[in-house]
Amino acid sequence: MITIHHLNNSRSQRIVWLLEEIGDPYEIVHHTRDEATNLAPPSLTALHPLGKSPMIVDNDVSDGRLITESGAIVEYLARKFAPQLVPAADSDAHITHLELMHFAEGSAMLPVLLRLYTSRLGDAAAPLAPRIDEQLAAHFDHMERMLRPSGHYVLDDLSAADIMLSFPAEIARAQGFTADRPKLGDFVDMVHARPAWQRAIDKTAPYNFA
Repeated sequence: MITIHHLNNSRSQRIVWLLEEIGDPYEIVHHTRDEATNLAPPSLTALHPLGKSPMIVDNDVSDGRLITESGAIVEYLARKFAPQLVPAADSDAHITHLELMHFAEGSAMLPVLLRLYTSRLGDAAAPLAPRIDEQLAAHFDHMERMLRPSGHYVLDDLSAADIMLSFPAEIARAQGFTADRPKLGDFVDMVHARPAWQRAIDKTAPYNFA
């Protein structure tokens, strides 16, 4: 059985969704952000020095194996429980899969986080704002372009890349970037309409990006 340490309004939402897509029993341990600071609670730091969610524990491994980092978790769960979510290793689609899996956290989230952090600086952030906005638009444009006619990334059905890109896509819509990126907005709607996503939100609501 998998245990997920879930933080409200965080990137771990997509891991709960993935676990619902897999369909095997799992356990959620809920952690709640501090209402004043919006930071993760000490209960996560007690598990790992970085104190970040998501974290999972694979209880099938001797003594349990703690696994961190969203991309690693999605790859691990997909390969172990849902290999259909990952293209064949010798295919060109697999290279695209690798690119997008790393893009979701390594590229797309950087300007998102920069906007979040600088938003607390008031006028002091003004010199950075145009560059951050330009980078947000560039990354969301790339996500719009990479969507296939099927509405998915990489494969023409649900893939691990869809799971990973769901969170930055939700951010794009929350920040108004999907108004002129209709395929990206439709992608978020498709994700939220999936029965597994609905089951996940029932277990974790409220979620600010629903």
